[in-house]
Amino acid sequence: MKQCILIVEDQIEIRNVVEKYLLKEDYIVHTAENGFVALEKFNQFQFHLVILDVMMPGINGFEVLEQIRNNSDIPVLMLTAKEQEADRIKGFDLGADDYVVKPFSPRELVRRVQVILKRTYKEFQEDDCLVFDRLKLCAKNMKLYKDNQEIAITATEYHLMRVFIQNKGIILSRDQLIRLAFGVDYDGFDRNIDSYIKRLRQKIETDSKQPKYLVTKYGVGYMFGGEI
Repeated sequence: MKQCILIVEDQIEIRNVVEKYLLKEDYIVHTAENGFVALEKFNQFQFHLVILDVMMPGINGFEVLEQIRNNSDIPVLMLTAKEQEADRIKGFDLGADDYVVKPFSPRELVRRVQVILKRTYKEFQEDDCLVFDRLKLCAKNMKLYKDNQEIAITATEYHLMRVFIQNKGIILSRDQLIRLAFGVDYDGFDRNIDSYIKRLRQKIETDSKQPKYLVTKYGVGYMFGGEI
């Protein structure tokens, strides 16, 4: 089955170039010139990934991302002309999976799309579940449960949780987490891991400021299952 991608970009030149390169790779592509159209299409069609510009008139990319995350864990790659770390961190805190800063190479963008899609959907056919304490992580549907209640997580958060549960009691550095969860093709920043873990703590911990599952080992990295 061909994978379907939504491009949300108000600059027609960029939108057309990205669409052209993705069509060459045999993806199904839909486009939207602003956030309102994007949300309409998102509710009408089934997408595998969204490429989302941050700076748009009317409703910006952060607001669109928030609305997407209220209903879906679909991978989202954000485009921005801003280079400040704070803007990247905001996107990751809201649930973005990757970030590309303008101007960018269309070939690099396509490569990032391919990596995200491969990482997200390669394990859908597995049936096994990983269980630790009150948590259960299932590979077939990429779902996380606590006390048998589903917790909504993104594909990125799923892959991190898988690595943590498989390596419980072991301290992992940011570089190790990146390599184990996302592979050597990951081009993000190691500090992105901090944002992902912050979001996971908010979802699985009773008190995210005093975590029992995802424990920080200052100056070294993170350890899962340090205290129960």
